[in-house]
Amino acid sequence: MSEKYDLAIVGAGVVGLGHAISALKRGLKTVVIDRDVRANGASVRNFGFVTVTGQQRGECWHRAMRSRDIWAEIAPLAGIEVVHRGLVVTARRPEALAVLEAFERTEMGLGCELLGPLAARERYPALQGELVGAMWSPHDLRVESRFAIPKLAQWLAGEGIAFRRERAVIGVEPGRVHTSAGEIAAERIVVAPGDDFHTLFEDRFKAYGLTRCKLHMMRVSDPAIGTLPGSIMTDLSLGRYLGYAELPEAAPLIARLKEEQAEHLAHGVHLIVVQSADGSLVVGDSHHYDATPDPFAPEFVDDLILDEYARVFDHAPERVLERWIGTYASAPDRLAFIDTPAEGVRLVVVTSGTGASTGFAIAEEAMAQLFD
Repeated sequence: MSEKYDLAIVGAGVVGLGHAISALKRGLKTVVIDRDVRANGASVRNFGFVTVTGQQRGECWHRAMRSRDIWAEIAPLAGIEVVHRGLVVTARRPEALAVLEAFERTEMGLGCELLGPLAARERYPALQGELVGAMWSPHDLRVESRFAIPKLAQWLAGEGIAFRRERAVIGVEPGRVHTSAGEIAAERIVVAPGDDFHTLFEDRFKAYGLTRCKLHMMRVSDPAIGTLPGSIMTDLSLGRYLGYAELPEAAPLIARLKEEQAEHLAHGVHLIVVQSADGSLVVGDSHHYDATPDPFAPEFVDDLILDEYARVFDHAPERVLERWIGTYASAPDRLAFIDTPAEGVRLVVVTSGTGASTGFAIAEEAMAQLFD
C-alpha cells in the first residue's frame, strides 16, 4: 500500500468536497476517491441555490447559515462566481402572506423585509402575476452547480488534496479503503455515497428507512424577465419548506393549497426560479419517491411547474432550453445523518435534497467527530 493518508473521502460530490475543505483547513494529507471522472449526480443536477431561508428551524437552519458562510469564503478562492444573492418569496394568497409575517417575527426572519404588492413590483418589476405581498431575504446565495463543483474540486487539487478518479470503492474497513485499483491506507475514512445505499455499509442504511427522490428541472429562456434580484419562491414553497410549513400559521395555507392546487401537491411541485450569468433561468421542481426511480420525465409534470411560473410572472417562458432529472436520498424522519459503521469511519448522507445548502456544515461536524 504505497498510498497512505490522514483522511480518505469516498465520494466527490458536494458532501465529499465539504469534508475535503475541512481537511484542507486542518492541514491533513487527504485523498478523495470517486468512481466517475467528474461529478454527475445530485451535486450538479440542482439549482446551485444555497438555501438558508425556509430551512427547518433549529439545527438545519443553523447548518445552512454555516454552509452559506463557507461557500462565501471558498467561492472567490476557487474562482466560483456567486451569480446572485438573496431570495424573494411571493405571496398571492392572504394565507401565504400570514405565513411570511409569522416567519419574519422569528429569529430566522432577522434581516428579512416584508413588502406590499406595490412595493414588491416597484422593486422587482418581473412580478406581474397575482400578488398580495412578498418577503425579501438577504441570506441566500446561488452558484452555477455544473461549473462550481468542478472548479471546487480543481481548486482543492491545486491546494494539495489528492483525487483518485475512475476508481470504484468496493470495501471499507478501519484504516483501509479497497478500490478497483488497489488499496489505500488512511487513518480516518469518510464515506459520502449520495443515494447509493447498497455498495458500502448496506446494513447501516437499512436502519434509516431510506428511499430515493426524483425531481424534474428545466433551464428556460425568458428575456421579458430582465435581471432578477435573487431567487424566487412562491406559495407552494411555503407549504413544502419546513421553516415555513411547521409554523402554526401555515395550516390554513396548506389546507387551501390542497383545495386549489391538489395536482401540484400530488407531484411534489413547488417553484424555485434562479438566474444564471447568461440570463437564462433554472426552474423547478417536483418530487416523486421510489427505491429505484424511473428515468422518465413526463411532460405534464413540467407543465405543472411552468403553470406556477406563469402565476408569478403572468406569462410562460419563451422556450425551454434543457430538461433533466435528478435523484437524491430521502428519509422519512431526518434531514441528514452521520453514522459510525466502524472505528475511525463515518458514513455521511444528506437525506433531504439540501446537500448544497447544508453539506459543508455537516462535513465540519463529521470531521470534528473524527479528529477532535
